[in-house]
Amino acid sequence: MNAQKKILIITYYWPPAGGPGVQRWLKFAKYLPEYGWEPVIYTPENPSYPLKDESLMKDVPEGIEIVKTKIWEPYQLAEKLNKSNKKFKAGQFDVGKNQSWKSRLSIWVRGNFFIPDARVFWVKPSVKFLEKYLKENKIDIVVTSGPPHSLHLIGLNLKKQLPDLKWIADFRDPWTKISYYKHLKLTGRSDKKHRKLESEVFKNADITLATSYTDAENFRKNGANAVCITNGFDETDARAKSSDASATEEKFTLSYIGVLEQLRNPENLWQALNDLVETNPEFATNFMLKFAGRIDDKILHALENSALKSHISNLGYLSHDKAVEEMEKSSLLIITNFPNDTSKGIIPGKIFEYLATGKQIISFGPREADVSTILNETKAGKHFSYHDAETVKAFILEEFQLWKNGDHIKNSQDIAQFSRRNLTKQLAAVLE
Repeated sequence: MNAQKKILIITYYWPPAGGPGVQRWLKFAKYLPEYGWEPVIYTPENPSYPLKDESLMKDVPEGIEIVKTKIWEPYQLAEKLNKSNKKFKAGQFDVGKNQSWKSRLSIWVRGNFFIPDARVFWVKPSVKFLEKYLKENKIDIVVTSGPPHSLHLIGLNLKKQLPDLKWIADFRDPWTKISYYKHLKLTGRSDKKHRKLESEVFKNADITLATSYTDAENFRKNGANAVCITNGFDETDARAKSSDASATEEKFTLSYIGVLEQLRNPENLWQALNDLVETNPEFATNFMLKFAGRIDDKILHALENSALKSHISNLGYLSHDKAVEEMEKSSLLIITNFPNDTSKGIIPGKIFEYLATGKQIISFGPREADVSTILNETKAGKHFSYHDAETVKAFILEEFQLWKNGDHIKNSQDIAQFSRRNLTKQLAAVLE
């Protein structure tokens, strides 16, 4: 049998980091050895994670080589200035009237002083360390995963020093096309620098990986050799489907699992639910809105001052395993995306875990989004824009009637293409 080839994965997020950023390369690392690749991880020794999830440690392959070096990041300083700066670590912002002068100042500093982001101080020491490491160890391919997009600058500089290096830049989210980019309060000079660095990454990486069809297309237009490999679900995470009625909630439960920030707040959904609770006593008696994750305080405050107040169950942040259990127990699962057209290509990672439950999904975002394509293909739910109102209400009522009749489990179709094992097989083909 041939010796396994080695792939060095440069990632900021690694267990015990929680949240969606860690899942992609953790799962690839888990299944790559089945396809002839031995992963080596390079990650910070002292990172500042917005969320932690010890339950993900069980997915770290036994005996995997993990190389760490120290990182300095200015977040502690920023959090002293304004505690809401904590949101920045997860790419969240106060917007509109919710922005205080401290928020505005912090956003301006973040966008213009730390290009492309506040992990930029890890670039130089990492390049120095890895240049030596790569000369002393046989590595066949290097992958950088961003955001933080600073990590792509590590790949870019290594490629310049070692021209024979095979380098893949993996974009879990776009760089200048991400929705919050326009909220960074950039000067013309800073904007130009962001775009120049992004363009250099696209032109120098041997392959650019995108997590959505639209992103891959956009990257190609900007000079990248781009391939799309979406995120997915891991069969070993999904609990065995239980026919035991106690596995589901007793009420008709709409669940939002994960982080919900102001830029992706489905106000039309809350309005539809509010109307239903006020006008339909049967719905009001049987309805629950469940949150499991980190919900923006301002969103929660507004909901708790509406007719929905007595229908909310807020479980707070849960481990990944517990979050999957809450998905399984729900009647309808909510997913949201940024509203503008530039976000059509964002496919939130949790959609695949939602698919694995077989439950129906209600999705919000720009029209003709990639999420809509996936839901249509798999017959797993319906996608709405943030302007839809009556159609949202009609869909929820339809699902409520099915739930009442005990006919609310609809099996989605063709979801195996999104299993982590099958996606790793696709990745192995790209690596070859």
